[in-house]
Amino acid sequence: MTVNEFPSSSLQVLDPRVAPVFAGASLRRLCTGAIWSEGPVWLPHDDSVLWSDIPNNRILRWSASAGMSVWREQVEFTNGHVLDNEGNLLHCSHGLRAIVRTPQVQGIVRADTIDEVVVREFNGRRLNSPNDVVVQGNGCIWFTDPPYGILSDREGYKAPRELPANHVFCYDPADGALHAASDFVQEPNGLAFSPDERLLYVSDTSAALSADGTGNHHIVVFDVNGHSLENPRVFADISPGLPDGFCVDHCGWIYTSSGDSVQVYHPDGTLLGKILVPEKVGNLTFGGVRGDTLFITASTSLYSIVLNTHGVVRP
Repeated sequence: MTVNEFPSSSLQVLDPRVAPVFAGASLRRLCTGAIWSEGPVWLPHDDSVLWSDIPNNRILRWSASAGMSVWREQVEFTNGHVLDNEGNLLHCSHGLRAIVRTPQVQGIVRADTIDEVVVREFNGRRLNSPNDVVVQGNGCIWFTDPPYGILSDREGYKAPRELPANHVFCYDPADGALHAASDFVQEPNGLAFSPDERLLYVSDTSAALSADGTGNHHIVVFDVNGHSLENPRVFADISPGLPDGFCVDHCGWIYTSSGDSVQVYHPDGTLLGKILVPEKVGNLTFGGVRGDTLFITASTSLYSIVLNTHGVVRP
C-alpha cells in the first residue's frame, strides 16, 4: 500500500513549549486493513512494529522494508504488548485471561516460538482480561485488568468475572508473587511510568461502556511505593473520546489517545498540543532506530510521526 502523508495542519500547537517537538513533523499512514488496532510494540532487533487487530484475533507486523503482514493468527485476542528487560515479548491475552510471554531466542522474537503463561490467577481466581502492560526497570510487570475481554465474544470469550474489582496488578518475577497494587480506578486501561518510575499513570475508560453517557474518561496518576500505588489524583480529563492507551517520552510528557487526535500533556497537566489523526486512536508507542518515531494504532490503520523527542530508555 502507498504511504499517505498528511499536512502540517494536522499538528495543533496549544502551548509554545510543544512547538520545537512538532517542528518539521508530518503524520503518515503506513498501512491499513484492521478492524480495531491496539497494543503497538517496537521490535528493535528487526526494525518492525507489532500490534493487535483484536476482533480479527491476530497480530499484525509492519516494517519499512516489507510493509504490513500477519505475524500471527488465532492469538487468543491479545491486546497490549511490551518487551521485558530480557527482550522477551509480553502479551495481554483477553482469551486466556493472562499475561503471556513469547521468549526471545538468540535475541529474536519469532512468531513460531511457543508461548509461556506468566500469570493468570490472583488468590485462586481467574483474572478478568489483562489489557495493557509495562515493565519496570527492576523487572516487575505492571498491568491493568478491566473486564472488556469477558463481556462479549467480540474481543475475547464471554464469561462471568471471578474477581470483585478491576485492579492494577504488579507481578514480581523475583518471587512469582502477584500483588494487587490498586483498585481505585473504576476500569483501568492504559498505563505508563514517568521516566524516573516514581509515578504511574493509569487511564480510567469506564465511560466506554456507559449506557447513560456517564463514566470516566480521565488519566489518574499514582505515587509508586514498592508493589503498591498510593495517593491517586486525576491528572487530566481527555475529550473527545477516551485515553485508551498512551506513552511517555524522556521528558515525562504524556502522549495519549483520544477520539480525534494524540493529545500531548506536560507533567504539570497542561494540554500542550494535538496530533490530529483521521481515525479514532487506540494506543501508541515510541520506536524507530533513534526512538523518535511515534507509532499510532488508530482503528483500521497504523500511523507514524517523527518528533523532536524520544521515548524513555530503560536501563
